[in-house]
This record gives sequence, C-alpha cells and structure tokens, in this order.
Amino acid sequence: MKNKVSPELEAQALKIAKSRQKQGQTKEQTKLIAQGIEKGIAEYKKQQNKRLRELDKQRKHTLKQVNQTPSDVTEEAIPEPKSNMLPWVLLGASWLGFISFILFV
Repeated sequence: MKNKVSPELEAQALKIAKSRQKQGQTKEQTKLIAQGIEKGIAEYKKQQNKRLRELDKQRKHTLKQVNQTPSDVTEEAIPEPKSNMLPWVLLGASWLGFISFILFV
C-alpha cells in the first residue's frame, strides 16, 4: 500500500531533485531521487504532526489541571479575616475630622 502524497509535494520534490541533478544523470535516476525526497518530506511532516499532537495533549492536560485546582481547594484552606475593621476605623476618623473641623473653624 503506497502512501499518496499531494501533487504540490511531488512538484516540490522534483524541483529539488532537478536542482541537485548531476551531469550525466538519467531521468530515471532523477525520478528515484525525487521519490526519495518525497518520502523524506512526507516523513518529516508526519513527525511534525505527531509532535504538534503531543504538545496539544500536554497543553490540554495542563489546562485541565489548572481548571481543576480551584474546585479542589476547600474554603478551610483560604483563611477569611475574622472582622474587617478598616471601614469602621475610616468612618470614625472621618466623623472625628468633621467634628474637629466644625469646632475649630
């Protein structure tokens, strides 16, 4: 079973083979070289596709882990402040400032 390659790939391989052709080389030899180049390019593309699939799987796995992390964290792990006094302190300071402004002006 022969793997079918695209016409563009065949043309590219033949172009490369013709550019590397030695003097006295027959057309059959050039065709064989072009077929070897086709096979090499096809194999390279398969390897790159496999590499890209693996990278995509790793990326998806990492995203899946990141998305699961917040749901796994319990509320006990995140300490909440017992009482937030800042608003009350600011309110009191503003009233004291207002009263002192009224009294001393």
